[in-house]
Amino acid sequence: MPARHSLSRRAAAAALLLCTGVLAGYGAPEGGTGTPRASGPLGAPEGLAGGTAVSGPGTATRSGTGSADGAAAADGQSAPGEEDRMDDVPPRRPPGSGGPRNGSGGRTEGAAPGAQGADRGAPGPAAGPLSRSRSGLAARTPLPGRALLPGLGPRTAAKLPARTRQVLLVTGEGQESDRATAVLFHRTRAGWRPGPVWPAHNALRGWTGDHHLGDLRSPRGVFTLSDAGGLRPDPGTRLPYHRSNDFVATGLGFEGESLTGAFDYVVAIDYNRVPGASPLDWRRPLGAERGGGIWIHVDHGGPTHGCVSLSEAHMKKLLHLLDPARHPVIVMGDRAHLAH
Repeated sequence: MPARHSLSRRAAAAALLLCTGVLAGYGAPEGGTGTPRASGPLGAPEGLAGGTAVSGPGTATRSGTGSADGAAAADGQSAPGEEDRMDDVPPRRPPGSGGPRNGSGGRTEGAAPGAQGADRGAPGPAAGPLSRSRSGLAARTPLPGRALLPGLGPRTAAKLPARTRQVLLVTGEGQESDRATAVLFHRTRAGWRPGPVWPAHNALRGWTGDHHLGDLRSPRGVFTLSDAGGLRPDPGTRLPYHRSNDFVATGLGFEGESLTGAFDYVVAIDYNRVPGASPLDWRRPLGAERGGGIWIHVDHGGPTHGCVSLSEAHMKKLLHLLDPARHPVIVMGDRAHLAH
């Protein structure tokens, strides 16, 4: 039975504001110069920060794993067959069959609702350059004898957790660019097998290795992907999924585009958050000043505050394909940095 989480309405609202900058609106960034491309409240996290599960005004349910039936066929990208896998993976379970999750509210900054602004996110476990499970950073584990992922240099590849068998590689066009591409790789006996190339957006001002709340840059690094959620029902993901009416984005983005639907589906990037909690969770292990609420969410046609965005179709495909048994991570940053 899907787990239910209770999070105060106030905490949930705050989290959403962070990812999309709803609290402060989409106006000029803190300490920033120049005029923002668009203004208007955004009901989402800048980078979701938080640590407790949230249940808002509407029904909020959190399912452990979604059904994977047909989940591996999106866009020509199929889940690796047993003959390709390096280790056995449990069979897919029907939607909502996962166990309950615990969490406490926290703010988000880069993801949708509840984040600390589009870029406000804090490192998540299993994602950073150092092994800091408390903050959600992924341990830097050398991969002796393993083929490197295309575009990754040895320094970046060394940060991949040894047990990871799925990697969402988000490659930014440049350090100051808000455009990127995303490819989901599956580790097989023959090496890393790529899926289709998906266009993506990142933060307005590009990338940074020292993310702070409101800097309008996406954090570079290797981060685990452990929790999902959204305004819409679970599409059949194996990740724990928190359905809540608090995942709402409103107003206009930096390009004047509508933000409606941006948080229909989200995957929390474990940057400065507590893995295992709702994406709306406000806990920030590294401190609120380091941002949080960094998500992968539905693209609204323009740059984010700190999150990574994909088209709705690609978000649903990603949710179908991500498998906790394969310990998925996201490797994200500008092309030049990832090549180191």
